[in-house]
Formats: sequence, C-alpha cells, structure tokens
Amino acid sequence: MRFDRKGARLGRPLLLGAFVGLALAGCGGDNADRNRVLTDRGEVLGNETASMHQYLGIPYAAPPTGARRWKAPEPPAAWSGTREAGKFGSGCPQTGGAFGAASTNEDCLYLNVFTPKGDGPFPVMVWIHGGAFVSGSGDSYDASKLVAQGVAVVTINYRLGHLGFLAHPSLSAEQGGSSGNYGLMDQQAALRWVKNNIAQFRGDPNNVTVFGESAGGLSVQSQVASPLAAGLFNKAIVQSGSYTLDQPSLAQAQAGGTAVATAAGCTDQSASCLRALTVEQILQRQAGANVVPTIDNKVLPVSLRAAFTSGSFNKVPVIEGSNADEYSLLSAARMDLVPSVGPVTAANYQARVSSLIAASGRTFEQVNAQYPLSAYASPVEAYDAIATDLLFACSGRTSARLKSASGANVYAYEFNDPNAPMIYLPPATRPRWGAYHAAEIQYLFPTSRAGVTYTAAQQALSNQMVAYWTAFAKNGNPNGTGPAWPQFTNANDTFVSLEPGTSRTVTNFAQRHKCAFWTGS
Repeated sequence: MRFDRKGARLGRPLLLGAFVGLALAGCGGDNADRNRVLTDRGEVLGNETASMHQYLGIPYAAPPTGARRWKAPEPPAAWSGTREAGKFGSGCPQTGGAFGAASTNEDCLYLNVFTPKGDGPFPVMVWIHGGAFVSGSGDSYDASKLVAQGVAVVTINYRLGHLGFLAHPSLSAEQGGSSGNYGLMDQQAALRWVKNNIAQFRGDPNNVTVFGESAGGLSVQSQVASPLAAGLFNKAIVQSGSYTLDQPSLAQAQAGGTAVATAAGCTDQSASCLRALTVEQILQRQAGANVVPTIDNKVLPVSLRAAFTSGSFNKVPVIEGSNADEYSLLSAARMDLVPSVGPVTAANYQARVSSLIAASGRTFEQVNAQYPLSAYASPVEAYDAIATDLLFACSGRTSARLKSASGANVYAYEFNDPNAPMIYLPPATRPRWGAYHAAEIQYLFPTSRAGVTYTAAQQALSNQMVAYWTAFAKNGNPNGTGPAWPQFTNANDTFVSLEPGTSRTVTNFAQRHKCAFWTGS
C-alpha cells in the first residue's frame, strides 16, 4: 500500500534569495518554477505528476533524537541552497506490519504537500494517519483524487508508541509537571508549519481542515479538545476516532511509564537512562501496549468527554462517523482495544466479552440478552458486533451529540459498504468482513494494492465521498453535489449512510447499534 514517488531534478540553475524564491512560489511562472518553493527554513524542489505538484519529505521539526527525545518538538534547522523534496522521509519507529513499514529511525518528523495545478489559494486538508498510535506513516496515501477536486493535501508523520506517548515522573519533573502526548505535540507543530508556509504552496492558511482515521481520528478529536491547537485549523473530520473518550490521568500514565522503565532496566527511573535506551529496546517494551493520549494537564487539560460536555473545545464544523462493521478487522488482526489473547471462541466467549465490557457498567448477562449468540454465525461475529457498537458506533454518536449540544455544527455518517474490498489482510482470513475498520480510506485515497477492483456502484460511492469531504473542506458544509446531507442535531439524530451507488439519510442508527442500551439515550 506504500505510495512512493521520486522526482526528477530540474536542469536549470537555482536562483537564490528570498525575493526570487517568493516570486517563483507565487501565482506567476510555469509549472517548473512552481516545483521550487521557499519555506521559512529554506527552498525545496518538488516535482509534478500529470495532475498535481508534490513536495515530499519536508522537515517540520528537528529530529527528536538524543536530548530531544521525549520533549516537545523544536523547529528544524534552516538550510542553504535547495533541498530535494522528491522523496518521502522516514516513517517513525515501529515494528512494521499491514499498517506501516518497520523503522528504527527517530529522524522522522516530515510532511508531504500535494497541490493542484492552478493559481489557488486552495483549501488545505491535513491528514493524520491511523495505526493504533504504534504504526503508520504519511507516505501511504495517494492524495490525487482529493487534489483533483481543488484542495491541497498535507500528510504527516508523528512520533508513535512509547516514543510518542510515554509519560514518566522524571520527564514530568523536567518539563513543568507534565509529560506524554509528544505525538500530539508533533501534530500541532505540523499544523503550525502549515499556517506559516502553506501560502507559498498556493494553499490557504485560513482554510485548513484536519482529518484522520482510527488513531488519526482520535488525534483529530484531541486537537479539537486541545487549547494549544486553537486557531491552527478551521474544520475537522473524525473517521472512526471516538473509541476512547475517557483518557487516562497523568498519574495513571506515569505509573505505566514507570513500569516500562523498570522492564527496560532503568531501575533508577532517570530520564538519562530512558534516553540512553535504543529504539529497539523501546519497541520491544511496547509490544501489546494500549497506546492512547493522556490527560497531561497541558495538551489535554481534561478528557475528551469532559471537554465536549463542558463546551471547552475548539468549536469548528465537524464531520464525525464510523463504519458499520468496525471490529471485524480489529479482531482478525489481533489489534483489540482491550487486553486479550488469541481468537474469540465458544470456550472463551464469556470471558472475552466480560473483559470488553468491564468499564461499561453492563453485565455479561445483560449484554448476552441484547446480543444472543444464536443471532450470529459465530462467537467472533457476536463479539465484533458488541465491540463495534460499544467502542465505535455509540461512542461516536455520543461525541457528535456532545459537540452539537455545545454549539458546534456536526455532520454524522456511517460508512456502509458491506462488500468493501479487503486491502489490509488476506481476504480469506474470514468469510465476511463487511464495512470493516479503515475500509472507507480507500474510497478517499486510491489504493495501489494489486488485484483490487471496484464495481461501478463502489466507484460512485468513492466519487460521492470525495465530493462530500472536499466540499466540507472548502465551505464547512459537505453539501453541493449528491444526496443532501442534513446537519446532525440531538433532536433529528440524522446520519448519512454512505452506500455504494447512492447514499441516503437514516434516523435508525441508534436503534441498530443499541445505543440506548450502551449510553442511555
């Protein structure tokens, strides 16, 4: 699924100087000139395809290595001459798998800019990738279909896993009483880079939409809730990103960080010992960890639920949604959001469900009455239905309700293609995937996976979603082409069901996902 391109070097000599660089980046000049852009750190040389300009591997922060590990991102060093921007930068450290390539390179804070051919200024869409906060990178997404609708797209890397989210008392002591959430700080640094530089790429710094899926969607939620992100974006799209509305406290996160340090051999619990660990040692210690943002009293003063309930968040227009069969992918990939071992079977079904619902206030008997095993083809399908409704569908609806009640304009959706091509795991892994977690991404960012084909109705759905997303990026309203998408309110409880062929509005989302049972409303 990796989307790699290399640009050709232009043969004409480079003219240095801020005045010349600004002129080349402006509205005049040919496409070759527009491949050269002067940023606030130096000039970059991108390249172009038949349909767009692209500038790859631009540093937006200094490498978070050595003494900068586990600190807020710092501006990158300036460079003289021209920096080649025809190749992606390294992904952040991760073990690798279906959702991202393995890497041990901490020098990874890079972004990529894709722009239409034309004068602009273009609305800007900043994509935050998913991957459970432990995998993924910005180089896996083909922005061409979105760019073709007249928007600029920026994809980013950010620190992952323990390198991105470890909280620890020694780190808090040196950083004003707070630690963790470095990956969220990276995202904010990337958004500041966009504010400061995107006009040079013919993007509109005053019309920025941040969007993301899964961990990327939860990142978007976190930026909506973070006071430090105020003014950095104008709209937000949350795709399957409401699975954790109640974040751990700093004390809880620091206790986890202390355990990580002990396991890694840093029994003195010092920051210097932690920073002396190799990337491999850190990756080894995060195996199986449930990595999420925390209430660090800085980036996130309160939980997402508390921020949205109180109205203390960045009130921008929001698209929020989930997929009809979220958990089929997650259980198959052994990426459960609750501690578990192995597949769900008839023998372990009650124990697995009990673990899943432990914090919900519901008993196994109550859940079993709502989701009788006899209604499903297998125990794993029953489990997936419970997890989908509890963690994604009803949690996402709660998020939409809270934001709407606090005065934000919200548009709600459910992605509902039951035959979406499987592009992450071997399709034969299970007989039915449905509208699985992350299935909608390929409808916005075309996949490069060999052998994947789409029906005419699925192509129509892709076109419709791209039109909705880019209309929202332009105007804060997804309407313009295709079926009408009403604004969500707590009174109308209306979702758009994104279906092959022609989408439609529905008002039975809460009923189908048993939200009254899970949330009381």
